[in-house]
Amino acid sequence: MSFLIKKFLLAVIFNSCLFVILFIGIQNSSNKNEVDLLIDETIELPISFIVGSSFILGSIFGSFLVLDMKNE
Repeated sequence: MSFLIKKFLLAVIFNSCLFVILFIGIQNSSNKNEVDLLIDETIELPISFIVGSSFILGSIFGSFLVLDMKNE
């Protein structure tokens, strides 16, 4: 298996595990808030889910950026 495929699979598995742990952790979260998007607002979501999903998405995009820089 090539190095890039291994690195991609590691990033996907790691972030998927973080996402599952995030869902387990927010089961009893009572603090809810809406996210104001440019077009509309979202439904009320737990604040921990908003922060955790932002962290996970940043981790995913960051791993793709490193994969892209290795090709150049």
